[in-house]
This record gives sequence, C-alpha cells and structure tokens, in this order.
Amino acid sequence: MSNARTRWIYAFALLAGLVIGAFSLNNYIKEKNLHTLPYGFHKFSLSDPLPACARWKEHMPATRDPVAYQLYIEARKVWRSKIEWQLTHEEATRILTDVRKAADLGDWGARALMAHFFLEGLGPLASNEVLKPDAYKAVEIARVAAKAMQPWGLYDLGVAHEHGYGGAHYDVDLAWAYYLRAAQLGSPEAQIALAQAYSEAGRQDDAVIMLQCAYQQGHAAAAYNLGIQAEVKKRYKEALDLYQNGTKFGSRDCAAALELIFTDGHGPNADDEDKAGFKLLGIKADASRKDRYNAIYDALQINPDLKLSRLDLVLPLPPAELPPWSGIQDAVEPESHDKPAY
Repeated sequence: MSNARTRWIYAFALLAGLVIGAFSLNNYIKEKNLHTLPYGFHKFSLSDPLPACARWKEHMPATRDPVAYQLYIEARKVWRSKIEWQLTHEEATRILTDVRKAADLGDWGARALMAHFFLEGLGPLASNEVLKPDAYKAVEIARVAAKAMQPWGLYDLGVAHEHGYGGAHYDVDLAWAYYLRAAQLGSPEAQIALAQAYSEAGRQDDAVIMLQCAYQQGHAAAAYNLGIQAEVKKRYKEALDLYQNGTKFGSRDCAAALELIFTDGHGPNADDEDKAGFKLLGIKADASRKDRYNAIYDALQINPDLKLSRLDLVLPLPPAELPPWSGIQDAVEPESHDKPAY
C-alpha cells in the first residue's frame, strides 16, 4: 500500500472519528437537556420534608370571563347528562364546538376539558364519534397550563412523562418533579400521588397529612381513602363522617360504602368488633337509607360533577331521623347564577 493511500485512509478514519464523536456528544447534550429539571423544580425525594398544604384555587387566575365560562359550563352539563355512549352525534358535536370555543376564549376549565377530550377522544361509538384521541394535542395544552404554573397542568404533564406519551419523553424523575411542584401549588391529584408514595415508603402519618390536604379541598377520592383507613382502624364514627362528606363531594365510592353499611348495619367482611362498633353508633340495617345511597351512586355514575351540599338535610346519618325526599335533586347544591365559580 502506498504512503499516499495510507495517509488518505488515516485521514478519513480520523475525520470519521471526529464526526462520530461530535454526533455522540450532541446526542449526549440533547439527552442531558431532556432530563434536566425545569427552573425552580426539585427532584422528589421520600426523605425530604412534606410540602406545605396548599390550595389549588389560590394558584389559578383570579377571574374568569363570564361568557366563556357559561359556554363551557353549559357544554359540560350536556356532556355529564348521559353516559358518553348515549350521547347523540348532534350532542357530542355541540359539546365539542362549545368547549373548544370557550377554550379559545381563554377559559382554563374548557382547556382542561379539551385536553381530556384529546387524550380520550369524544364519542366512543362510530355513530357519535366527533374527536379521535390525539395525545400530542392533549400534552400541548398541558404544557401551556404548566408554563403558567396552573396546578392541573403541572400534574397532567407529570402523568405524561411518567407514561411517556404525547411527545413527553418517559422520565419518572421528571414526572415526580412535576407531581411535587403541582402538590406544592395545591393539586389534589398530586397530593394524593405523594400520599401514595409516602405510604409505600412507610411514612404513614405523612401520607395521611397529604390526603387531608386534598380532602380539605373537597376532593372525593381523598375522602374515600381516608374513610377506608378510619374504618380499618376501627374509628367508625370518623369513617361514617368521611364517607358522608365524600358523597357530598361527588364520590360514588363513598355512596357505595354507605349503601353497604346500611344494607347489614356494618361494612362487608365485618368482624364482631366492627359489628359492635357500628351498633353503638345506632347503625343498623336500614332499607330506606340503603335505597337513597344506591340512587345517589347511580346518579354519580352518570354525573360525577354533582355536588350534594344539601345531603345532610335529606339523608342525615343516624341517630337523626330520616326526612322525606323526592329524589337526589333534593340533595344537590342549588345552581349559582352569580360570578363564575371554581
């Protein structure tokens, strides 16, 4: 082999090595940037102190445009009026049109619902499908909300990173950094996520504190989780109150728990201590109460948005007497026509 050819091969190999090295370095920098936490975010650590018990409403826009809000609310009512497969194509079209219009006008609730529609689709049947799932668009909406530090957007973006969809790369550490930031700003869903992590790590007291943070904001799932814990720990009065409040918040699980308790006078799989504990509180099999909680459960299956703030007036816990009622609407919070509410 000639010296000239040898030098050419050597130069080519050197150049190729430099190109490959630069490419690898570039990929390394890109990968490193992908996994860098956003400014102001911190990696979640189970050994760190608990975040403060914040409330999400305090970290949302102070006002909402009444026109956009009403457009969104009315469309949401139609969406919640039936099980989704029962919607007609015309109803689904109206829902999508009005929610999208309200989102374009800037209503954060409409944007959150549009993110849900893009993630799940709208219209599960060929006869009423009006929007196919598009995870990329769902995450795009969440990113805008997260950039504005809205708790729901931070939480949704964390979920996207935890599962790696919609252009959000799979990164568990980044996902939990988003959950932590969302919890710090009062997201009940994020507070519950942290509670689960603390529970699995043996920090049971801290897990309860986080659940209480969500519960104090009227979060239905938190009420049910706390009710289950209270019942397991034989704190029967506390469990009943938590299930009752959870039902007010719209928890069908809490309504089901109370339905079961009033079926036999105690919860399922109750031991002798459980039966005696409920009996001391005046709890017994009560067909009327059972039927009312069953009706509430059925209604919440269709519309989990229902807030039953008047529940104690028509379905109080014993020893209060059971007053007459004409249906679940007697327990529903009257509709407000004042300024937009959260």
